[in-house]
Parts: sequence; structure tokens; C-alpha cells
Amino acid sequence: MNDQQSFSKVLMHRFYLLASVLFVFALVLIGKLIYIQFYESTKGLGLDPEGLVKNVVLEPSRGNIYAADGNILATSIPRYELHWDAVTPSTHLFDAFKKALADSMALVGNQNAVQILKNLEKARRQKNRYWLVDKDLSYSEYQRYKTFPIFNQNVYRGGLIVEQEIKREHPLGKIAERTIGYEKQDKDGTFFRVGLEGAFSEYLRGDYGLRLKQKIANGQWKPISDSNEKEPTEGYDLYTTLDVNIQDIAHTALLSQLEEFEAEHGTVVVMEVKTGAIKAIVNLGRTEQGKYFEKLNYAVGEAHEPGSTFKLMGMIAALEDKVIDQNTLIETGNGEMMFYGKYRVKDSKRGGYGTITAAKAFEVSSNVGLVKIVYDNYKEEPKKFVDRLYNMGINKPLGLPIRGEGLPKIPYPTDTDWDGLDLPWMAYGYGVSLTPLQTLTFYNAIANNGEMVKPRFLNKISNFGTAPTKVFSKKVLNPSICSQETLSKVQQMMFNVVDKKWGTGYSIKDPMLTMAGKTGTCQVDYTTDEIQYISSFVGYYPVEKPKYSCIVVIHRPNKSKGYYGATVAAPVFKTIAKKIFNDIPYEVTIKSTDLAILEIENKVLEDEKVMPNLAGLSKKEAVETLEREGYKVVVKGTGLVKFQSPKAGTPIQKQQKIILELS
Repeated sequence: MNDQQSFSKVLMHRFYLLASVLFVFALVLIGKLIYIQFYESTKGLGLDPEGLVKNVVLEPSRGNIYAADGNILATSIPRYELHWDAVTPSTHLFDAFKKALADSMALVGNQNAVQILKNLEKARRQKNRYWLVDKDLSYSEYQRYKTFPIFNQNVYRGGLIVEQEIKREHPLGKIAERTIGYEKQDKDGTFFRVGLEGAFSEYLRGDYGLRLKQKIANGQWKPISDSNEKEPTEGYDLYTTLDVNIQDIAHTALLSQLEEFEAEHGTVVVMEVKTGAIKAIVNLGRTEQGKYFEKLNYAVGEAHEPGSTFKLMGMIAALEDKVIDQNTLIETGNGEMMFYGKYRVKDSKRGGYGTITAAKAFEVSSNVGLVKIVYDNYKEEPKKFVDRLYNMGINKPLGLPIRGEGLPKIPYPTDTDWDGLDLPWMAYGYGVSLTPLQTLTFYNAIANNGEMVKPRFLNKISNFGTAPTKVFSKKVLNPSICSQETLSKVQQMMFNVVDKKWGTGYSIKDPMLTMAGKTGTCQVDYTTDEIQYISSFVGYYPVEKPKYSCIVVIHRPNKSKGYYGATVAAPVFKTIAKKIFNDIPYEVTIKSTDLAILEIENKVLEDEKVMPNLAGLSKKEAVETLEREGYKVVVKGTGLVKFQSPKAGTPIQKQQKIILELS
């Protein structure tokens, strides 16, 4: 073997040795990587590798709920939570900009920059991969953070982790809160649905999104990237029948009366006569501190004995069966009558009303009078009376989309618990149960020429202002609850309740507005020593051409201050009717000689503008609306317009400064 061959052989041995070393090193390195990936990362967690990455469900933005005038009643606002992966930034990037980042963060919350810098360095030393930066941020606040040094890099260089949460807010506060409702999910996955939010959740909810996250230290989950695996889809919008102005009027009137009479709770509903559209619905209950808030939806869910407002149903039945007419004389005597020697029916007027017509018995709300009308004429065949009530449809629920409607109760003679007191007691509203909205629906039919329409809370459902997905129009429950002859008679009686001096509602008569209705005063807890009352008034206006019907029910007022329906509930009805009536357009005949004067007045006023209602608008929408008219705008806060100065409807001049507060 020559020297060259010997050298080549040595060289090959060295090459093989080096290759072997490199191969072993590679095996060790791969083993170490596997060890770190699948053992160190899960050590102490008790997790399989498959449990380190998962798709997290992202809540979609629920659709908005609008009032009839376009105001937003409920909307979804994104809120942001920011975390920082302290391992991601390079040493050069962190050291160069850490002080500038601390200074920027200190400006946000008026914090100490030195302390923030210490916290950043501590997170870096501890290799904290999910350090909390800030939470519950608006979009503009989140965008501000993204301009800060280090955070202005992409997620793979700067390490800023952004997580979004959708929160439901009510820009107009507590208005119709219980009717708007909510949808909540329990820990076991079941949903609890209330009001419109619950009834139409399938439209509002939208479609869920997905975001891929990986598990890191301390059981935390970190998004893998800025993008989502699947983007959430926003839900459809609901356009309700509620009118913010009418709602505010009803809320204020009811609240004032509840506080005045220290009542337990109360409700008001205002309905559009022709369409059944609910323009306002207020439900206020008292807290232990004596304050009132939207506690339960009493109008929809609370069935109770209506008392004297049920006398209308009995009167219609008797007139339809022609067992009486409005002029039939009824002997009420001294205002008392007994059943079975111990059960007493009594009128509120001491000494009774004597002999009066059937119509006047209704107008003065004589318990004895209505019991005599019903009991004397139907005691031999009570089924005839109850069948007449059933024929009018008051024994059926309204079938509302809002869950929890109280069931009406109208006893029937074949019921196992029917007894001899059921018929006379029904005549003046005891032993039966109706919700306020069921009672109002019946009275609304009187105003609507006999046609009973279903209460309606929605006009339409649509998405992003596109063509409606679903339109809600008038639905007739009963085309005619009684004959036109009977209808005319009870309409006159209801008018007399307010118009005539003897009528129980005479105290609310107004020379500028004709109203018709019926008072109600019902005893509750009458089996105990502490008798309480439910005060109510239900009716409609204007009588000549009814536009709205309304019911007011107030439970357990302070008896020392008053408890009759005429005293407690009727004034609320009048307040609401008067304020709404001022907004109802009506025709005015103008003489030609007056036109010249009007033209002069118009020239004087042509430069005067009125402040629009901006509540619920975004900053961009509100500012653009005002700047188009040449006004100076000062904006405070972020989000939607919550407060404006001057107030809506106030006259304003060109170049006037307008202040908007957003939240």
C-alpha cells in the first residue's frame, strides 16, 4: 500500500467518524425537541398533546333592536382585552423601546411610568407569555394601544395579543328594559330567554366564529394568530313598534304615581287602536330601598282578578243575549246583597244607588247592579253566560312571542270546582283572571269598531338595512266581538264614565280631549285581615276617532293615601293621554286672509332651527348631521351619543356650539 492510499484511508475514517458524531448529535437534538414539546410543556398539567390546541368559539355580534322612530334600544358593542407575549420581541427591540412603551401606557390611565417599566421588565424576565395589558377597552382605546412602540409591530414581532368580547348595551338606559329582555346561557348550556331578545334570539344571535388558541403556562389560552379560523356573522336587526317619546311619557307618569302612593308595583301599556302596535310598555316594581325599576313584565305575565274592568264583558254578554237593554231598571237597594247568608256583595257608595238603569249601573260601577244583571238572568243557565264570554275570545291567551304570558281563567259550569258563587262573583270581576295586556286587547276592540287585533311588538326583521326578512302586520283575533248595536251602547257607557258627573272616571274629564274607559278597584288578600287593592283604569282616546288605547294597573297602593281606580290609576291614564294627544296631528282650517300673516311669521323663523334628537347615534353620524348645518361640535367620550346640549327640540342658531357626550 503506497502513502497516498494510506492517507486516503485515514481521511475516510475521519469522515465516517465526523458523520457518526453529527448523526448522533442530530438524534439527541431531535429527542430533546420531542421531550420539550411533549413532556416539558405538559409536565404537571396532566394533559395529552392533543389538549394543547383548540378552536375557541367566538360570540357573534347580536343584531340591534330599534324603536319605531329609529332610536337604538339595544346594541352590541365590542370590548377588547389586551395581553402581551413578553418572549416574542427581540432583545434589541425590547431594550430600544421599552421605556417609550412604558411612557405611552402611563398616559392612558394616568399611571406611573417607572412602575409600568418595572412590570414590563419583570414580565420579560419571567417569560410571561400572557401578561395583561388592559381590559374592557373600546375600539378607539384599543387602536390607541396599537400605536405604541413594540405594540405597533405585528403579533410575531411585538407580541400584542388582542381578544374581543361582545357586550350588550342599552343606549337609552332602562327604557322598556323588561320588554327588550335578554338571553343568557347557563353553565350547563341551557338558555334563559326573556322579552324580545329571547323571543327572536334565532334572528338576533347571528352565527358563531372560531379562533385557534394554544395552551400556555398557568392554564391560559393564547391565540395562535391575529386572524380567525371562521369569522362570526352579525345577527339580524329587530325594528319594534315602541315609540321612545310615548315610552318616556308613560314611564314618567307611572313612576310618579307609584312613588306618590307608595305602591308595590305597576304597569302601563299604550296600544295603537287600528294595528295593535304596542307604542309603550312600562313595568315597574319596588325594591327594598323604595326605588322602582323594570323588575318583571307584569303586563304580559301577571294574570290577576281584574275587578270592575271585567264588568264590560258581563254587560256586553247581557246586551247581546238581549236579557236587558241599556234602559232596563235595576234595583240596587241599599247597595248590599247576600248569598247563602254569609257572602256579601257591596257597593262603594254608602246607602246604595236605589233603582237605576243598567247603563248607569255600569257608569257608577255598581257591584250589586252588575251582579243582579248577570245572576238574575243566567242563574238557571250559567253555561249561556260563560259561552258568550268564550265566544268573544277572552278565555284564550293572546299567543305573544314574548315568553311567560299569563293564562286567562274563566271558570266553566262543568268544571269540578264550579260552585254557586262563581256566576255572581264573575259579574264584577272576581274568580276570573286576566293579564293587563289581555284586558287591554279586549277594550281596544271596543275602540276599533269591534275588531280584536293581536298586540304587536315588531314591525320587521332585517339585516344591515336591506329588504326585510320578515314583516309583521296586523293580525285579527276576532273580527267582531259583538253586534254593532251592542258596541254603540257600551261605547256610550264608557264615554259617560268619564264625561258624566256620576261616572267613576269624571275626575279626569278634560275639555280639550275626549276619553272613554272604565275604572277598576279589586280587593286582594281579602281572606286575611290585611286587605290590599289593585287599582286600574283602561280606555281609549280621542273618542271621536280613537288613536290609542291604554291600561294602567297599580298594585297595593298605600291605602291611607287612596286605592280606588279613579284616584290612583285614572290620573296616570289622563297624563299619558294628554301628553300624547299634543303630538297627534290634526287638521286646522286656515282662512286665506291669514296666509299673509303666516308668510311674514315664516320669514322671521326661517333662520331658526331645532336641535335634532341624536341619542343612540355613533360619533360619525352625529357629527356629520350637525356639521352639515354649520354647527360647531364638541365631542366627549367614545361610543354612542348618550347626552346632548342643547336638548332635542330646543331652538338653535347657526355657528352655535353643541356638546355631545358619548358612552
